[in-house]
Amino acid sequence: MAEAKKRNWVTGKRSAGVLMHISSLPGKYGIGTLGKEARAFADFAKRAGFSYWQILPLVQTGLGDSPYQSVYAASGNPLLIDLGILAKKKLLKKSELEDCRFPEDGKVPYEQLAVKKIALLRKAFARFDVKDAEFEAFGGQGFLDYALYMAIREKNGGAPFVRWEKALRTHEEQALKQFRAENEEEVNFWLFVQYEFFRQWRALKEYVNAQGIRIIGDIPLYVAYDSADVWANPRLFKLNKNLKCKKVAGVPPDYFSATGQLWGNPVYDWKVHAQEGYGWWIDRIRRAFGLYDVVRIDHFRGFDRYFEIDAGAETAIGGVWKRGPGTALFDAVRKELGEVAFIAEDLGTLDAGVYRLMRKTGYPGMKVIQFAFDGNPGNPYLPQNIRENSVCYTGTHDNDTLAGFLQTMPECERNNLYAMLEPLLKEAKIACRLKTVQEAARCMRGLALSCKSGVCVLPVQDLLLSGSETRMNIPSVASGNWRYRIRKNLTDALARKVRGELEKYGRC
Repeated sequence: MAEAKKRNWVTGKRSAGVLMHISSLPGKYGIGTLGKEARAFADFAKRAGFSYWQILPLVQTGLGDSPYQSVYAASGNPLLIDLGILAKKKLLKKSELEDCRFPEDGKVPYEQLAVKKIALLRKAFARFDVKDAEFEAFGGQGFLDYALYMAIREKNGGAPFVRWEKALRTHEEQALKQFRAENEEEVNFWLFVQYEFFRQWRALKEYVNAQGIRIIGDIPLYVAYDSADVWANPRLFKLNKNLKCKKVAGVPPDYFSATGQLWGNPVYDWKVHAQEGYGWWIDRIRRAFGLYDVVRIDHFRGFDRYFEIDAGAETAIGGVWKRGPGTALFDAVRKELGEVAFIAEDLGTLDAGVYRLMRKTGYPGMKVIQFAFDGNPGNPYLPQNIRENSVCYTGTHDNDTLAGFLQTMPECERNNLYAMLEPLLKEAKIACRLKTVQEAARCMRGLALSCKSGVCVLPVQDLLLSGSETRMNIPSVASGNWRYRIRKNLTDALARKVRGELEKYGRC
């Protein structure tokens, strides 16, 4: 790949975006959906002057309710389907919707939803015409493996694919044909779930785009082991003859963890991917750009080098670094799909190889203001060190909110941060007294907006200046994450205030 030009989708016009996942939207039924509340949020974003709405992966969640652990990388989350839309289509009765009603001021109750909402979706499917021509065509669009996987798993009491009978475990064509013939209704139900999700999503995206807002989506580097992706494509992963992982992904020991992190995802057999022209990845990226306008690639450094650990190890201490596909993958993507609008998640400990890959691809990286204040004048996250070809964030879904970040900091550290902050605020002409953490958080938000990044993205929690109780995710904590739902109304007054801020920094 030739040295990429510096100018791409993120450069040339300053703009701003807001980060909030669909699940965090308000509503009656326990979780945000693709219905009227999502359109109302798009209306707010337009009034506030945002050009982008960033979300997390839309996939059907798996372990720990995480959108980064899915049963199928190309799936849509059934829990995000809007029940009101199904009622308007006469697939549900309004009285039936009460079975899935939850307090509107609470967090997402995933356990109860997994039972109640799937039961309602089954009722909707029972009234759906499976002979519909559009639905029949949808079954051939790459979702059959997903539907078979879900149906077989249900038949096996939720057991992972490695425990299924051999013919089904090994994806034998004749066995799958027989299973589908004997379980057609169950397979069709899971196809219906995806069909309805993507009908609703495409209608929502069309509405959002009509407001002049582009959607930033997200794809993880790795897929879950117990997934239709691995079950249907075992050759693409480092598995043994029994289809169990030989190697798993993680990160090595560092300042934050003496034993490293053991993620447990299967690692790719990149040699096989290369032999197949990276077809699986090209298809995955093609699908992503069918859903989103811009795609953030999580853990981008893994394409240069990735850390693999022996399956069964108790910690990541014995893992080793391995070479990833590098520019070869992105050459193949560019050849097949042309220029695409990526954001490369390049956070964490980086080395020369990652910087070289970033330079060669030309993709914008991420700059997070929360990481800026370590006292190092060369810190790449300090506003004065940020360049145009980047996307600046006050924080990501893995960070505390700005107010929470400041509030939970020891007082001496907070005072040191304020001492570093004051001259930067003065230089950026941001008036601030730093008397409360909310005021300091507002000023840090202003610093992010004032920097040179072509795009600046603000989590909705940092618009509201809310605390740690609204945090979306705490990395390495296995449960209780991804449950945040917005409680405050996004008022016209807030939209006017935010718009004024964006105009001040030339982002609107």
